[in-house]
Amino acid sequence: MNKVILMGRLTRDPEVRYSQGEQALAIARFTLAVDRRFKRDGDQQTADFINCVAFGKTAEFVERYCHQGTKLVVEGRIQTGSYTNKDGVKVYTTEVVVENTEFAESKAAASGNGGGYAGAGNGGYQSARPEPISAAGDGFMNIPDGVEDEGLPFN
Repeated sequence: MNKVILMGRLTRDPEVRYSQGEQALAIARFTLAVDRRFKRDGDQQTADFINCVAFGKTAEFVERYCHQGTKLVVEGRIQTGSYTNKDGVKVYTTEVVVENTEFAESKAAASGNGGGYAGAGNGGYQSARPEPISAAGDGFMNIPDGVEDEGLPFN
């Protein structure tokens, strides 16, 4: 089994290209900075920089909605390969082929201007992600104005 789930921030804007041919296919390449889980006392937080590639509708979603600093969760598989560079040296590659992606934080947390994000994956499926309702100081959620008593499951 080859399954990877990562959460991190884009180190720069995604690089998107389209394949040649009758039906152009979007190909998005980006790098996620993924914080390591543990750090030694006194050391700064360290991160791994993981190369990712997405295709088709998922690549189009990344191109349209993601930019440097966007926090994402990606799901996919590790793929290795190799090529010979212009100097004749064999270069080995490792990257995550992204099969599903969604935002890991709300738009409000990312930019401070409110609103929700849409997630994407599995061929570009997008769904709205509502903002969580914050709890009052007593630990209970506030019921938004306009909700009638008939809509509640109790009296």
